[in-house]
Amino acid sequence: MSLTSAVKDELARVRVDKVSARKAEVAATLRFAGGLHIISGRIVVEAELDAGIAARRLRQTMQEVYGHHSDIIVVSGGGLRRGNRYVVRVVRDGESLARQTGLLDNRGRPVRGLPPQVVSAGVAEATAAWRGAFLAHGSLTEPGRSSSLEITCPGPEAALALVGAARRMNIAAKAREVRGIDRVVIRDGDAISAMLTRMGAHDAVLVWEERRMRREVRGTANRLANFDDANLRRSARAAVAAGARVERAFEILGEDIPEHLVTAGRLRLEHKQASLEELGQLSDPPLTKDAVAGRIRRLLAMADKRAHELGIPDTEATLTPEMLDL
Repeated sequence: MSLTSAVKDELARVRVDKVSARKAEVAATLRFAGGLHIISGRIVVEAELDAGIAARRLRQTMQEVYGHHSDIIVVSGGGLRRGNRYVVRVVRDGESLARQTGLLDNRGRPVRGLPPQVVSAGVAEATAAWRGAFLAHGSLTEPGRSSSLEITCPGPEAALALVGAARRMNIAAKAREVRGIDRVVIRDGDAISAMLTRMGAHDAVLVWEERRMRREVRGTANRLANFDDANLRRSARAAVAAGARVERAFEILGEDIPEHLVTAGRLRLEHKQASLEELGQLSDPPLTKDAVAGRIRRLLAMADKRAHELGIPDTEATLTPEMLDL
C-alpha cells in the first residue's frame, strides 16, 4: 500500500465526536471531491473519491449529521485512471444539503472557497477540513529531496482557505498553481509530520518518519563516504607527486645530501602511496608526520636551489598533469 493510500485508510477510520468538526469535514470533502450538478431541474450533490472506505465514511456522516441518504456508484478504472473510483451522490433534497453544508450561500449562489462557518471556526474544524480535503484529493510522497504533502484544489479560493486553516494550526502551507491546477503544498518534513498528526494519521506518521530518518542516515553516510574517498585520492596523488620530486632531488644532489634527509627521501620512494603519518611510523626511530614533511621539504628545497644554480630542470620538472591535479 502506498503512503497516500495508507494515510487515507487511517484517516477514514478516525473517530470524531464534535458535530461542528464532522460538518467541516463533510463540507471540505464535498468541496474538494465534487460539486453541484443540475439534473432534471434539481440540484444534485456529488463527490468522487478514490478510496471506498472514504466514500463510506462520507455517506455515513451525511446520514448521521444531516439526515440525508446518498448512493455510492463504483466507477471502474480505465485509461489514465487506475483503480476504481467511488461517487457519492445525493439526489433527493440535494439543494437542502448544499445549503446546510455551505456549498450554497443564502442567496443560492455556489461558494467558491470553503464555507464561512469553516473558515471562521476553531482549530478542531480547521483540522477536520484538512482531513476532508486530504480524503478528497490529497497525496503524500516518499521522504526525500522532493517530499511533500499536497492537496489538489478546485480553485484558488479553496486553496487560500485551506492555507488559512493550516495557519490556525501553526503549520506553514503554500498555495501554488501548477499547469493551471491550484494546489496547496507542505514541503517541510516537520510540518508534514505535524499535519499528519493533527489529522489523526498517527501510524502513517511513524512510517513516514522512519523512512525519512533512514533516507537522511543513508544520505549522510554517502556524503561522508564520498568525502573520504576524495580525500584518499588526493592524498595518494600528492604522495606519488612527492615521490617523483624526491627521485629527481636525488639525481640533482647525488651524494651531497645529509643522512637524515636521505632517510626521509628513501622512505618516500619505497612507500609512494603512504601518508606522511604512515611514513613517520615506518621511520627508525619513529617520527611525527610534521617531522617527515619538514625533512622532505628541506630535501626538495636544497635540490631546487642546486638545480637553479646549475641551470637544469628542478624537482617539479618530472611532474605530470595528473600529479598536479590535487
